[in-house]
Amino acid sequence: MGYNYDLGACGPGKGATVSDVDVVVTGLGATTPLGGDVATTWKELLDGRSGVQSVTDDLLASAGLPVTIAAPMRVSPADVLPAVEARRLDRAQQAAVLAAREAWLDAGAPEVDARRLAVAVGTGVGGLLTLLHEDDVLESSGARRVSPRTVPKLMPNGPAALLSIAYRARAGCYSPASACSSGAEALALGARLIRSGEADVVIAGGTEAAITPITIAGFARAGVLAHRADDPSAASRPFDADRNGFVLGEGAGVVILERAEHARARGARVRAILRGAGIAADAFHITSPHPEGAGQIDAIGKALAQARLAPGDIDHVNAHATGTVVGDLAEALALRTSLGTRAAVTAPKASLGHLVGAGGAVEAILTVLSVETGTIPPTRNLDKLAPDIDLDVVTAQPRQVKVNAAISNSFGFGGQNVTLLFTKS
Repeated sequence: MGYNYDLGACGPGKGATVSDVDVVVTGLGATTPLGGDVATTWKELLDGRSGVQSVTDDLLASAGLPVTIAAPMRVSPADVLPAVEARRLDRAQQAAVLAAREAWLDAGAPEVDARRLAVAVGTGVGGLLTLLHEDDVLESSGARRVSPRTVPKLMPNGPAALLSIAYRARAGCYSPASACSSGAEALALGARLIRSGEADVVIAGGTEAAITPITIAGFARAGVLAHRADDPSAASRPFDADRNGFVLGEGAGVVILERAEHARARGARVRAILRGAGIAADAFHITSPHPEGAGQIDAIGKALAQARLAPGDIDHVNAHATGTVVGDLAEALALRTSLGTRAAVTAPKASLGHLVGAGGAVEAILTVLSVETGTIPPTRNLDKLAPDIDLDVVTAQPRQVKVNAAISNSFGFGGQNVTLLFTKS
């Protein structure tokens, strides 16, 4: 199961098996459509609230869009950050900075050698708002009016680079761009860096801020957006018989991952263990999942194997479940094949919307909280479970159960599949 590398003084211990190195979660941070921090997001989710709303600003209203509902961050990052700092950052970068600050403080602001601290923060598209705004400036006012900060604000590695600079992280700065699985892939990468002996602490997560006319128009043309304009809060309906697409959201989630030995040495609170991470590709279609969930099954299987757990050991699944007809069915098939129907399932995108590159990181945080508290959030808007979804989906009220092990699924365009497996500390 491991490679038995001799990593010497730099690694997890002479003679240690790399895959046996525990990667623990010591800090959580988020800003989402439900709240500007983890505690508020969690409370609102448990209370069955929705972050989905009608977006009526002039930009969207004037574009003639077929869908004008979305899930923006409840607390605008620009309202929290100092004005000078906010102006220098794209909205996706602002969100990442706020989530990272919360996570770092939650972890107790660990003292770590800069050469042993890494950053892995993913995003689906990067600074799209900056790109669109500066292109408008170029067309209306000419090249001399374009901001000199344009490229640093729009580049996809901008959020990770900013955090690397802020926390003086020199062990590596990584920016997974794997669509809707970007945030989850960043956590999987962070765990690999720790297990390989390259880092003791990793600031890992995802961020996205891409609620724009072009993204909404593109997703609408692809036929994947929910369009229940009469009641926006009821639009996102994962696993429901009447589901018809997802709601585009925005936000950021950051997790502090740490080598268990390092966390113990400084007396850190361990919130959960990232016991396994599986990554697999469908190699099937650029937007549609494999109809039988083949890549998803592989990702779940890899996570189980790395954690050395059996399917029956999984008590809870935080499902990717975006609310599309094809996607939810493929995941349900993959879960039944991989785990059976015992695990209690939740689908938080019913409340959060789909945060794209941030989704996997935010939902990993929710999974950690379920493991930590034994509370599984209810799935909103699930009035009638689709007959082909044979799963135990939690609805109406939170469910209190003992959660020893849980998985969080994230799947993206391009056939990108990531499964994270958390256990109790």
